[in-house]
Amino acid sequence: MMDLAFQTLLSPMILFFVLGLGAAFMKSDLSVPSAIAKGMSLYLMLAIGFKGGVQVSTAGFTPDLAWTGLAGFLLSFFLPFVAFFALRKTTTLPPADTASIAGHYGSISIVTFIAATQALKTAGIPFEGYMIAVAALMEAPAIFTALRLASRYDPDTEATPWHHILANGSVVLLAGAFFIGMITGQEGMHTLESFVVSPFKGVLCLFLLDMGLVAGRGLMESRHLLRGSLLAFGLYMPFLGALMAGGLAAVLSLTPGNTALLMVCAASASYIAAPAAMRLALPQAKPALSLTLAMGITFPFNLIVGIPLWIALANAFTGGSQ
Repeated sequence: MMDLAFQTLLSPMILFFVLGLGAAFMKSDLSVPSAIAKGMSLYLMLAIGFKGGVQVSTAGFTPDLAWTGLAGFLLSFFLPFVAFFALRKTTTLPPADTASIAGHYGSISIVTFIAATQALKTAGIPFEGYMIAVAALMEAPAIFTALRLASRYDPDTEATPWHHILANGSVVLLAGAFFIGMITGQEGMHTLESFVVSPFKGVLCLFLLDMGLVAGRGLMESRHLLRGSLLAFGLYMPFLGALMAGGLAAVLSLTPGNTALLMVCAASASYIAAPAAMRLALPQAKPALSLTLAMGITFPFNLIVGIPLWIALANAFTGGSQ
């Protein structure tokens, strides 16, 4: 595990994230224009979705894909319940804030997923291309559950229709790029390879630099909001999600690589899809709470500690079987 942790920590992607954190803590004026940051986010979702679709096209639709997709969907649907009631027991936050945070932690961080795929490739651990489809399935159910919880416990919250959640830009792009890759297959990959493969790691480095800046500055500006129990939640919730995913993966006899990615998804917290949906549906919730927890606490934890830990645990759960 220590070797994998060092490999992850010394990868260019993680080091650029740390550079961004350091620059933020130093109060440097280093910044990435918001339009460029949004463009990089769109590129990463397009590239990872398209490549996953091509791999599924090559391998074909299998029962493993169906069962793993169902597992991911169920995790995303039920994790907000765990997060919501954990926060209700340990904090005095109003229901809207509790539901908003729960939605962020039931949905996934696609950038954490991408970083985990790079760590697996570095470690020589194979995984299936259909895992991007599983990641896409885990975006929306958590948001739906969180909004239902909010409407149940906060009478001022109106229920949000499913189609509003599914129309979220990141969900549409990730799923759409996946299906385009699946339809066009290897011919499509040959056409777009110079766009979706070669620049990918460089764009990811620059994006993580920006994420480091955003996370660091958000943490400094909102640190007064993070009391002990809320701060602890940002660190223990990833363990709960990863262990639930690991248990499901063991039941399905998934490979170490697929198990690790399912655990990474369940341990991550959204800061793209969920914030956009919550801002629209729960305007009374404080976005600083959810974003500071997701980006300032859980995202760095997963990048620096979580990914090698989940990969090691995935190997332990599966016995390292391929």
